[in-house]
Amino acid sequence: MSPHPSSAICPSDSAVIEQTQAYVQAYMSHYDCSHDWTHIQRVRSLTEMLLTSERQLHPGIRYNTLLVTLGALLHDVGDKKYLEPGQDASTAVSAFLLSINAPPRLASAVQQLVLHVSFSFEKANSDAVHAMLRKVPELGIVQDADRLDAIGAVGIARCFAFTGAKGKGGLKGAIEHFEEKLVGLEGMMKTESGRRLARERTDRLRVFMGWWEEEEVVDDGKAEV
Repeated sequence: MSPHPSSAICPSDSAVIEQTQAYVQAYMSHYDCSHDWTHIQRVRSLTEMLLTSERQLHPGIRYNTLLVTLGALLHDVGDKKYLEPGQDASTAVSAFLLSINAPPRLASAVQQLVLHVSFSFEKANSDAVHAMLRKVPELGIVQDADRLDAIGAVGIARCFAFTGAKGKGGLKGAIEHFEEKLVGLEGMMKTESGRRLARERTDRLRVFMGWWEEEEVVDDGKAEV
């Protein structure tokens, strides 16, 4: 599936990345701050860190740097949580890449990668995701980077921002999201580096949840002392 197993970014690749960055920055400007351009920047930075580490741990795997980079930049384009009327999540990424004259094989590979990134897609299609991972190891790096940004201190802030923006149950709704999804992400990491970082960030979530329990208002309306 990878368009070419390269660890280097060539001049033509750099042009594609620059145009993609500009497109995604404008695209994400319509999202709330839980899924904005800074989220994309953090995910890209995390993919670079994970990619370096995984290459050292698994020198026999030939990761495609361009596929990882574009996957990180474009992984939220067509996100169903923000999908606009008339948008087709299954083609949004490839259509953009083709519009900037990226090779069709690259456009298809990136589109397929981003369609398999999300938590909800994996929960509903676990076999399909694991089959894709066997063919496209770059998927695991982008997945792990995206999920790492959902936990830890930044993840806590993003969760409250999202539930506030979407009106999903107020503060308590955010805490319920911790319990329903975020603390389970550690067990869904695909890379060794991702698992290590997820343990650290999940510990921060659990500490925060403990503080919340201490400070939360009890049923009679009085704060615990």
